[in-house]
Amino acid sequence: METYATALSYAIPGFIVLILLEYLVSKWKRISVNEAMDTISSLSSGITDTLRSLTGLALIIISYDWMVSHIALVKIQSSALVYILAFVGLDFAGYWSHRFNHTINLFWNRHIIHHSSEEFNLACALRQSISAIISIYFFLYIPLALLGVPAKVIALVAPIHLFAQFWYHTRLIDKMGVLEHIIVTPSHHRVHHAINDEYLDKNYAQIFIFWDKFFGTFQEELPNKPPVYGVKKPVNTWNPFYINFMHAWGILKDAWRTKKWWDKIRIWYMPTGWRPDDVKEKYPIQIITDPYNREKYRTESSLFLKIWSWIQLTVTLALLYYMLISFGDLEFTQIINYSIFLAITIFGYTALMDRHIIAVYAEVIKIAFGIFLIINNNGWFGMDSLFDSATYLIVIYLVISLGLSFYFQFLERKYALLSA
Repeated sequence: METYATALSYAIPGFIVLILLEYLVSKWKRISVNEAMDTISSLSSGITDTLRSLTGLALIIISYDWMVSHIALVKIQSSALVYILAFVGLDFAGYWSHRFNHTINLFWNRHIIHHSSEEFNLACALRQSISAIISIYFFLYIPLALLGVPAKVIALVAPIHLFAQFWYHTRLIDKMGVLEHIIVTPSHHRVHHAINDEYLDKNYAQIFIFWDKFFGTFQEELPNKPPVYGVKKPVNTWNPFYINFMHAWGILKDAWRTKKWWDKIRIWYMPTGWRPDDVKEKYPIQIITDPYNREKYRTESSLFLKIWSWIQLTVTLALLYYMLISFGDLEFTQIINYSIFLAITIFGYTALMDRHIIAVYAEVIKIAFGIFLIINNNGWFGMDSLFDSATYLIVIYLVISLGLSFYFQFLERKYALLSA
């Protein structure tokens, strides 16, 4: 896990630089690809996924290490070949796990966060799930295990394979000639993220597009059908914690409400979006039928709130980065507590972006928990050794964060109503 933290300490600054570069190029090309609150929500979602990974919050039913130790039939000697096989094998598994996530009702909850943005940009690539805490696709790695690809090779190649899926989440790169027939390009992935009927459930591939062409799920981006992004059932929130579990919560409510016992069981594994007839009639939900005329989710956001939300994100990223570079010096309980604090922080300011009253309660919990951590650790996790008064700055931040939460939720709204 320490190795993964080190890799992230290099990858995260790279992601941020590329996102800023995309923003500058979009301004130069006069193409709007970013909306402030949406981008903050996307980056915050990426942080929550990082916290899940660093805390080891995952249940592995059967580990790859166990499989390769017990069922390997051969042992490949060529070092170059084993890495190529690992990459191609991971991509094959990625295609099918991605496809299952899109087509099975419960499994969509593992992936909805990634599609929840109504924009398409590099930031939305970082919308990754924290709800997929159970590793259910171990069987897709059986071919690699049978070939005897070592677990240490998979551990090295997997992050590379994941990070290689970042770059094609952009509207600024058009079609790429011969590469369109080999790898996943931005054009292919724009189709995948679109909610147009022509594009739904297409282009599942992660690196090599030929999987979609071979298995019949390929769709080219059409010049007269511009992609419209998001999900058919809008999430209508900036809060990544809500988004991560809202689909499963909806299934649970439908399973409880339907009168048919068979529907209570099969709703979990039916095609994504399926609902019992009696529930659909009594509890209708908003579904986008005309993507070209849909209204994007927007909240009442003053310039001051937007600036404060950016500051909150910046502070959270800085605190996360400190945890990454200090990972080897922290005890496991400290990592857990640190992660909980950052999770509360993200929940609080994204709820405030939604103008939800729960943001105030989250800030009260955050300042109480933050003071507890400072007392318990004799400062902010050793940060005072980097620069003097670091802990005092954390305390000042906690106080300001709580005060501004009250201001935005109560006073700013009151003044806006009086001046209206």
